[in-house]
Amino acid sequence: MTCLVCGSAQYDLFTQVESFGFPLAYFQCTYCGLIYQSPQASQAADPAFYAETYRRIYQSSEEPTAKDLWVQERRALSLIKMLRTLQIDPPARILDIGASTGTLLAAFQDAFDSVVVGVEPGEAYRRYAQDRGINMYAALDKLLADNSPRFDLVSLVHVLEHLPDPVGMLSTIRRELLNESGILLLEVPNFYAHDSFELAHLACYTPHSLQTVLRQAGYHVFFFHRHGFPRSSLLNLYLTALAQPLPDDAPQPQLTRERMVRLKRQAGMLYRQAIQKLFPHQAWLPLPDDKAD
Repeated sequence: MTCLVCGSAQYDLFTQVESFGFPLAYFQCTYCGLIYQSPQASQAADPAFYAETYRRIYQSSEEPTAKDLWVQERRALSLIKMLRTLQIDPPARILDIGASTGTLLAAFQDAFDSVVVGVEPGEAYRRYAQDRGINMYAALDKLLADNSPRFDLVSLVHVLEHLPDPVGMLSTIRRELLNESGILLLEVPNFYAHDSFELAHLACYTPHSLQTVLRQAGYHVFFFHRHGFPRSSLLNLYLTALAQPLPDDAPQPQLTRERMVRLKRQAGMLYRQAIQKLFPHQAWLPLPDDKAD
């Protein structure tokens, strides 16, 4: 077993938990500090898991739910507002990997008049997006086989934590899919505020490890944001990053280990517990069924 980011085979057991009835073991890389599962031991590393099982386990339905659509719609509005605030030029072509129902792509299309393409392994969700008129692929290799023109923006929103080879995926995007001046948009759960330990989460990203994986894959991070939208106005549940590709001959950055990860995790979760008790209505914003789960 090797680290998903730096490739080191040196690790310590970080914790053992249970998720959806499955026992999970998370390890910490002793070289870079990443918290991760073994892809070889996790069924979540199998592409068939997302095509056949993922939605059924996580939300008891293969079809999109009202809660899921609500969260996606508001997340899309937040990301569009962010891009406009940063005065990013409207991207002519956008690819969303892990596109789900196509809600983000539909919002991008409306906001920027972009040509949009999605990759989504889940059949029911992919069909939902296709019914909205969005060009969808079941897998990235099928898109690559089509020799698609390059994109001005490629997004992976709550996808990177599911990938067994995040550096390889991001490198493929840089070399084969993103324009030289294009933008990569990433969002992941923040290990220092989010529960994070889940069956399908192969890696748990901190601000340090997310920026590390981007540098390892050949990107320059020019925007980094901690926030809780659309689920919380007080908890920094998520990390959002914007990055641009570096040339292939750019110097490889020196890898630095993140220290005190366990202590920072404990402090972050204690802070979360306190905020939830003191400000329950701001800590968790209401969902359509008024259940903050």
